Amino acid sequence: MAISAVARETVFALRRQIAKIEGTLPERLQAPAGSAPDDIAKSDMTIVRRGLAVASVDAFLHTGIERFDAALGGGLPKAALSEIHGLETRDAGAVAGFALSLVSLILREKQGLPILWVGTAEIFHEAGLPYARGLHALFGIEPEQLLFSEAPKLLDALWIAEEAARMTAFAAVILEIRGSPRLLDLTATRRLHARARNAGRPLLLLRQAGEADPTAAPVRLIVSAAPSASRETVAGPLAGSIGRPAFKVDIGKSRTALPGQFTLEWNPDEHAFAERTENSVAVVPASGGGTDPAPASGAVLAFPALASPASGDQPSRQQHPAHRSPRRAG
Repeated sequence: MAISAVARETVFALRRQIAKIEGTLPERLQAPAGSAPDDIAKSDMTIVRRGLAVASVDAFLHTGIERFDAALGGGLPKAALSEIHGLETRDAGAVAGFALSLVSLILREKQGLPILWVGTAEIFHEAGLPYARGLHALFGIEPEQLLFSEAPKLLDALWIAEEAARMTAFAAVILEIRGSPRLLDLTATRRLHARARNAGRPLLLLRQAGEADPTAAPVRLIVSAAPSASRETVAGPLAGSIGRPAFKVDIGKSRTALPGQFTLEWNPDEHAFAERTENSVAVVPASGGGTDPAPASGAVLAFPALASPASGDQPSRQQHPAHRSPRRAG
């Protein structure tokens, strides 16, 4: 007995709900039998992301690096909370630079809308603020497109970010937090993620020297500075020069990807990412005046192998009490 069109649509809707609840791996949903070609084309653009609602391919922010976007299951979700971690305080500049690179890509689609950067006074005093001329020169961001909100307390910063994330007047919202505060828990990040998802805007959570605590963000990237390659010229790489800024990006958590590590360069002229695939970059040149060091002859030990010490190596009688007396515990 043939299944009616209504029954087919009902089964198809149930399959989508089950995939959403179970958090299945990314897979394309097959259209119901008898669907029109246009419907099949639309369904082919629909994928299931683990823990996320059914979303189309254009719901992701593409970095332009195919391997990186594929590892993320299509790119960074536009309507979601995404974490960008710096393991140490000194990584704050790299984290901010990587976030501004993403903002440059976001503003291509959301032209005319500003970006709101929220943080506490502690954050901005510790890491500083972006340089206005550098914003335009490196990222193509006009200074008036980037708004800052300095909150006296973390609770205020969370409230501002949550209220701003629900507004469509901003192209994106950035929330920068230091450490692993107790207030930044699953409940707080769930609210932030829900606001961003409902407004259809990305919310970037920048973490300075923070632990990888459980949050509601579908993606967590760990970012640090990578050595810059030499500047390219017509005659080849210019020795001793500093080329484009580079970032080492680790996928620390993703609901649709396996962990991976990438080295991405930012092209300030084209405002685009490029992947660097070489294994290593020379940082300090070898000495030009001396001979080459001899190759290692084998394992080098700090102490000789265990054996009976020579008589000349025995401690003196004056040293025996000091060696054998127990150390003070207090």
